[in-house]
Amino acid sequence: MPTAIEQRLDSLLHELNGIKKEMILQKVQQVKAKVGKISAWKSLSGRISARWDHISAVDEIRKQRDRI
Repeated sequence: MPTAIEQRLDSLLHELNGIKKEMILQKVQQVKAKVGKISAWKSLSGRISARWDHISAVDEIRKQRDRI
């Protein structure tokens, strides 16, 4: 029969494993959120690029400065 100390250690190990699983799940959720945001930015970038009127960035900046 396990002693009280062994039972406490088993209990602590069980709790630590549970905490470790929670930490891993939280990291996975954070990664999923970041991947979703990156995907949204890439999608937005693609839509903006599709609308771009093929003027170089330098010319676009020059044009904007001339307006001011």
